[in-house]
Amino acid sequence: MNDTNDLISFIASMSGESNLRVEENLGEGFVRLRVAEAERRQAKHDIQHVEDIVIEMLRNARDAGAANIYLATSKEEGVRTLLFFDDGCGIPSDMHERIFDARVTSKLESMKMDRWGVHGRGMALFSVKQNTREAYVVSSAPGLGSAFRVVVDLDELPERADQSTWPQAAKTEDGTYECVRGPHNIIRCACEFSLEERRVCNVYLGSPTEIAATMYMQARSRLDASRLLFIDQAEELPVVDRLGYANDAAEFIEVAHALGIDISERSAHRILSGAIKPQRSATARMLRLREEPAGPKAVDLSRDRRGLRIAREDLQQFSRALERDFNELAERYFLTLTGDPSIRVAGDKVTVTFHINKDE
Repeated sequence: MNDTNDLISFIASMSGESNLRVEENLGEGFVRLRVAEAERRQAKHDIQHVEDIVIEMLRNARDAGAANIYLATSKEEGVRTLLFFDDGCGIPSDMHERIFDARVTSKLESMKMDRWGVHGRGMALFSVKQNTREAYVVSSAPGLGSAFRVVVDLDELPERADQSTWPQAAKTEDGTYECVRGPHNIIRCACEFSLEERRVCNVYLGSPTEIAATMYMQARSRLDASRLLFIDQAEELPVVDRLGYANDAAEFIEVAHALGIDISERSAHRILSGAIKPQRSATARMLRLREEPAGPKAVDLSRDRRGLRIAREDLQQFSRALERDFNELAERYFLTLTGDPSIRVAGDKVTVTFHINKDE
């Protein structure tokens, strides 16, 4: 060992390995980096834009077995905040911090290759953490899904300038769908992932208020009122169902805050009253936008010829329930809804029509 390497070893013994980036000086300007430094540099290379974070977090939720993923995004004074909620397998409390360490993964036997590369090597969350101001688990437990909060300083990690334009979907020659036109922004990343994984999971995208409304309405349709009688606190429910536990605005704000969603009292009242509509999944919105001009017009029938009135809220709730149940059939036969189910009340019949695409 030469004098330089002797010096490196001495400094390492005095100051600790973490303070050194070099494991060995090879001479003539070449060095061997320590593992920690090599991992840090790889992580910095993996994430180049905010949009890369979105893809990594969506892949992480998918690989955790999520059927539904919710992305709430907001920007204020050069800071982008991303909130991810999923109904996947969840994370034990003692792993909430360790999952952001390099090479930590739950996918020892299930590393996945997709259009974005290899996933499951234990570097995705580490890379996200290295490139952001904050990245942490807000709430998660086995069987209850997860909530993540990621905060990005846009002066350090850029994003596309246009974050409001939605792409359109077009059918390729092999019968699959892909995004066309528009910037490669957060929306497009979520849409591309949603189209790619549409038989695996649904992705919902919106502002924190819109996502809160979506999770609330979906949870209320899933939760049995009798079940709620035996729930002492929202934390006993899956992450994506917790807002459905709230009975008033104050409780809604409290539950939302525990999930990392800051919401005003006015917005809470509007969500509870149904004034803020839930978001459709990114795939449903994409396909609906593509075919809406040629498709059938939505029918709003709140009365039949005899004057029977059906409350608009009841029609909407019934339509959502039908759409949710239809998804099970759609998955088996590779069908895709292109719009909300239309409901027609006439005489002694209630007719429901599903407007669909059949994937070839």
